[in-house]
Amino acid sequence: MSMRIDITGLRRERVAVVPSPLAELGMALHVLAEPGHHPGRQGWVTGVTARLDAHLADRMCEADFLWRTTFSDLFMPFAGIPGREALPGETLADDLDLLDKLTEQQFADAGMEFVCTPGYDSQARGVLSDPDRRGLALELAAARGPRQLRFARRLLADPPGVRAWLRQFLEDCDEAFFAETWSRLHHSLAADARHKTELLRRKGLAEALAAVSPSITLDGVEGAGRITVDKLVESRTATADGGLLLIPTSLGRPHLTVLHRYGWQPVIQYPVSAAEPAAPPSVEQLALRMTALSHPVRMRLCRNLARSAYTTGELAQMHGMTPPEISRHLAVLKKAGLLTTRRRGRYVLHQLDVAVVARVGSDFLEGVLR
Repeated sequence: MSMRIDITGLRRERVAVVPSPLAELGMALHVLAEPGHHPGRQGWVTGVTARLDAHLADRMCEADFLWRTTFSDLFMPFAGIPGREALPGETLADDLDLLDKLTEQQFADAGMEFVCTPGYDSQARGVLSDPDRRGLALELAAARGPRQLRFARRLLADPPGVRAWLRQFLEDCDEAFFAETWSRLHHSLAADARHKTELLRRKGLAEALAAVSPSITLDGVEGAGRITVDKLVESRTATADGGLLLIPTSLGRPHLTVLHRYGWQPVIQYPVSAAEPAAPPSVEQLALRMTALSHPVRMRLCRNLARSAYTTGELAQMHGMTPPEISRHLAVLKKAGLLTTRRRGRYVLHQLDVAVVARVGSDFLEGVLR
């Protein structure tokens, strides 16, 4: 599974790497709502929540499904501006002004993203103009819970009122904690954006994307290929006559998010860090490893191979199986990258790569959160 961005006709000058204060505020709200996703940010979460005004903390719960369970496109309004070439603002106020430029239909559709109605990445009538889609959205919101249903009803009845509420809420968050956080983060984000932009200029899009994340690849050539993002999602979008935005985030690891709403400019929001991240296993490799470890015979083999190196013949004798049967199971473990082998004379010794197996749980969690 993966997300694909068709970049046919995309010119290099239409690719921009630029921070967004509003996108980072959205990620900040997500970290506060789901600190378990971000164990490295526990100190920041503790510091912010300790000094939060109780009223603002309550307001954070009113519509936290916009940033807790989904990354609402409302935090990237620049992608929806007509012409598909708008850039994020330099300040939060600039980004919020772009939010005000979305049509009522765009705002309502993006605000209802948490109900997961069909048509996100294809042309479909909006929830304000299509009674059937509106009814389905309310039905799905009710299934999510009473808060979600209240918000959905309010949004569908009064988009301008919800837009004003959201802007005021985000401005209050900025005053309470985000302005201080952004003042510390935006210099490193701007430096990372400059570095990726220079890579793009000197070495091309493929090198720049590889530096953004090892989970992103360019298939084909610039202007006539597609970008593949290795995620547990199957979807596609296209730059068409617009551009491509790469948005760095300091708070977002391990999330690698892709805005792929139909008719909007594609956006990839990627985490940055001081150290170069190790290449995570692909979704396919992760599935191979979990499948390999789930078979009872291979689990018993792993018990032996975790303790010492053995030949195929030794394992066959220990488990009462034939060498070809053992070889087939070892081949599955080896293909999944879970075994190391070494030769000693005419014998080939197999051993479990304990370090790789130990990472399977964390790799799985990073894969589903990516």
